[in-house]
Amino acid sequence: MSACAPPRTEHSPPHTTPPPRRRRFRVESADVSAAIAVFLIALPLSLGIALATGAPLQAGLVAAAVGGIVAGRIGGCPLQVSGPAAGLTVVTADLIHQYGWRATCGITVLAGLAQLGLGCLKVARGALAVSPAVVHGMLAGIGVTIAVAQLHIVLGGKPDSSVLANLRSLPAQLARLDPAALVMSVLTLTLLLAWPRIPDPAGRLLRKVPAALVAVIGATVTAALAGLTLPRVDLPSWRSHALAGLPEGPTLGIVAAVLTTTLVCSVQSLLGAVAVDKLAAGRTGPARVGRSDLDRELLGQGAANIVSGALGGLPVAGVAVRSTANVNSGAVSRNSTMLHGALVVVAALLLVPLLEQIPLASLAALVMAVGIQMVSLNHIRTVTRHREVPVYAATTLGVVCLGVLEGVLLGIAVAVALALHRLTHTRVTHEEKEGVHHLRVRGQLTFLAVPRLSRALHRVPHGTRAVVELDGSFMDHAAYESLQDWQNSHTARGGSAELKDRRTGVRSAGAPSSTVCRCRPWTPWRNHRCDMPVAAARKGAEKGAADRSGESRPRPDSHELARGISSFQRNTAPLVREELARLAREGQRPSQLFLTCADSRLVTSMITASGPGDLFVVRNVGNLVPPPGQEHADDSVAAAIEYAVDVLGVRSITVCGHSGCGAMQALLAAEPGAAATPLRRWLRYGEPSLARRADGPEPPRLATRPVADAVEELSLTNVVQQLAHLRAHESVARALAAGSLELHGMYFHVGEARAYLLGEGADAEVFHEVREDVREGAEVGSLL
Repeated sequence: MSACAPPRTEHSPPHTTPPPRRRRFRVESADVSAAIAVFLIALPLSLGIALATGAPLQAGLVAAAVGGIVAGRIGGCPLQVSGPAAGLTVVTADLIHQYGWRATCGITVLAGLAQLGLGCLKVARGALAVSPAVVHGMLAGIGVTIAVAQLHIVLGGKPDSSVLANLRSLPAQLARLDPAALVMSVLTLTLLLAWPRIPDPAGRLLRKVPAALVAVIGATVTAALAGLTLPRVDLPSWRSHALAGLPEGPTLGIVAAVLTTTLVCSVQSLLGAVAVDKLAAGRTGPARVGRSDLDRELLGQGAANIVSGALGGLPVAGVAVRSTANVNSGAVSRNSTMLHGALVVVAALLLVPLLEQIPLASLAALVMAVGIQMVSLNHIRTVTRHREVPVYAATTLGVVCLGVLEGVLLGIAVAVALALHRLTHTRVTHEEKEGVHHLRVRGQLTFLAVPRLSRALHRVPHGTRAVVELDGSFMDHAAYESLQDWQNSHTARGGSAELKDRRTGVRSAGAPSSTVCRCRPWTPWRNHRCDMPVAAARKGAEKGAADRSGESRPRPDSHELARGISSFQRNTAPLVREELARLAREGQRPSQLFLTCADSRLVTSMITASGPGDLFVVRNVGNLVPPPGQEHADDSVAAAIEYAVDVLGVRSITVCGHSGCGAMQALLAAEPGAAATPLRRWLRYGEPSLARRADGPEPPRLATRPVADAVEELSLTNVVQQLAHLRAHESVARALAAGSLELHGMYFHVGEARAYLLGEGADAEVFHEVREDVREGAEVGSLL
């Protein structure tokens, strides 16, 4: 290497291209253990769900295997486990009753094709717009239907096709119950409930075996030892296994059947993928996988339903119980899901004699317990808190009495009616207490309520004190303008007007003068000006000129900082005082270190929607990270990094560059031999970024548009280079090796107010725009 050649950095290209390495398929040990745990849960549940639907029991094994292998390989949520789901039990049982088993398989294939079409249209996120109360109500209705039907098998009988018929025939079933079936069912439920509650230390080891497997094995062994005569699992030869056939019947009915199957499979799978993302993001230890691609997940579920239906299997969807077990068992990739499917295939081929010893009453008790758990008390509390009990109750009763599709449509109709009622019914009351006129507005303030609001406001006499209390969560522009116009008019006539939000305690008193910052706590950045009057601004400019010329001029009467602090004390401090008091008692525990530029236009709390205690922020000119080991290196940034990683235990570090960066402009315009000022000495830590842009590999780029200019290109390159400097720090390298720390790159375009995140893996040189519809637990939520 030449003596004058620049030193190679971590990302510099090698001088010779090494031969391509042959990629080998590897399965992590964590994926193997997770696959075994999921398989042990899936095996009895798949048989139980097939029993509950009235399908051949082998159909449950086919769906479990196909869901694991096909949906696991193609789907967009690597850790979600798919297979026969309890939420599809009622739909499938109804289809089998109406059309027969082979036609039901054909409907499953058509539903899979519909899912493929929806996935190609990229409408997956639209399914998440369904009210949670409707989804919870649908699951509760399905759970009630399952539990009532399986109760008949638990008692030794056979269920009817509807909930109402099962309830009517329940007294007769109790009169002729089978004691042996009841004993096996009670034993299964007892083991299922007691196994997770075994006390430590023995329980810590025993609980690694799934409770469902223990319950079924316990009942099977007991029945065999006692010599009980009970209906047991019957798996006929695979040679006689029925495959899909063309559904016959009214076209409208078949379309409705396909639509129902598509709806339930898709919504359950997409909501499950979002839940799995949250579970995976919240765990510590195992490496995290990327955020789910919901459109790809819909394609994977569609392909799995096509294959499962064609092979004579049940409909496939994402399953919460198995997915939770997969994540909690430490799975790190989609290999665990696929391996679990392969294990189901092995069991279906080699373990038939053992499976045929399982009593049907034990499987029915297992599925009945799953159905009861689908009526979640936590969901009921949630919908009660959000005043959506009518939606939940209507959906549940609709599913129980009418069917899944009818119940969901009824729930959506009630949800829409409730939203319209809340939107159009706004109460405005007016009363006078001790000379103060109190107006309370209950409900949402829209243009429909403006006439009523205006009449009440104009009943307030001129020159009096008025307090307007807003008790709602929404105000449109027409209502806002009406309130502001009245407030200004009332103040101009000698009165005082105070607006108060009862939900947050925010107050707005009177009309602010032109010298006061106009930002308000409820809209902290909209129309932010804080401009001084023209005269004050002129005085400030004259003062600056005087300072530069050495003349003495009077200081302007503009204490902007003091006014800002006063505004904080008056408006914001009452809202955050309790939270800050908690942080003062408990100390800071941020989960992220955010290293960004000192540019005044970058407001970290605004662009990350963060608050007190969320971010440990380090700011300097150019968001630079001095590499360790250099002579006369700056230790202030290194000290902050060491403190954040080793003391605070942050889980991620983000380096954030921005558009129009003055430091990057200075680096590009620097002249050799210039005087070594403090700024110039600091900017030497950005020179590797300059060298990387000139001599390195292809520069980083934005995924959505070309790079605007040299400053933007250097800013993007600088983020990547400073991440390389960051990895050289001992504390960071140690945490990365332990898997307890993640590094992220970010670029913020000030003029566009858009944030871009640096990709990973093969996408490590591309900055992707953060979408506005990203939900909690997704890309930005997990990063910041």
